[in-house]
Amino acid sequence: MGLALMIEGIMSACYHVCPSYNNFQFDTSFMYIMAVLNMLKIYQTRHPDINPHAHVAYMFIAAVVLVGVLGVLYGSVYFWAAFGVVYFSMCIIISSQIYYMGRWKFNLGVFKRLFLMVRQDRFHCLKPMYCDRMILIFIANGVNIALCVFGLMTRPSDFPTYFLSIFISNLMLYFIYYIIMKVRCQEKIPAYANLFSLIALVLWGFALYFFTTNLTSWEATPAKSREGNHACVLFDFFDYHDIWHFLSSSAMFFSFLVLLTLDDALWLVDRDKILVF
Repeated sequence: MGLALMIEGIMSACYHVCPSYNNFQFDTSFMYIMAVLNMLKIYQTRHPDINPHAHVAYMFIAAVVLVGVLGVLYGSVYFWAAFGVVYFSMCIIISSQIYYMGRWKFNLGVFKRLFLMVRQDRFHCLKPMYCDRMILIFIANGVNIALCVFGLMTRPSDFPTYFLSIFISNLMLYFIYYIIMKVRCQEKIPAYANLFSLIALVLWGFALYFFTTNLTSWEATPAKSREGNHACVLFDFFDYHDIWHFLSSSAMFFSFLVLLTLDDALWLVDRDKILVF
């Protein structure tokens, strides 16, 4: 996670050398990776036995980056059709893995197992065994279906930002769910983790303020973009966008500290006594 944060700074610098639509993917590619790594970090705490292996996780990340590149270079109607099918399929597969904690296998016999389950249990199979996880999956799938439909209907020209919003939305949903479950199960959250959370929220708030100023835009011509320039506000050298980078990088650092320290109170707890949710 720390290495990904460092490389994101390098990739962002590469983009800012010559900002353009094609170069913007350099700025977002490692944001995808960081979002996936953060979700895996949260998940592995309670599910170390079924957490994806390294080669599976990195193959998935490679596929994500490839989709990001294809969306920029070949954003045709055929791409969006294939993207919608893959997106919806991944929602089903990941939802089943989260709900059944890896016990549900997707292979050629999946439809037969579904038929036998419905025939044997009838309407009893509609009652969820794990209500908390079902609520998470229901909300997450609602958000993802909405994002998928929005993408298919509008086909946004800024595909990297749209694609990144999918990962950020799922990361935030899962993080909020994790915090709620810790509080519900009366697990202690270290004081320094709460402090890191407060610092991260404050930094993100100020960072987003400076980000929304929109001084320049790579979507406009260079001459039009220069019209939005303002005088430097920090040391007569840095403008609002520079301040956004200072604050957002610091906010990401403290956000990572939250994830890394959130479960420090479980260090001395036996593994078989840690609640799974």
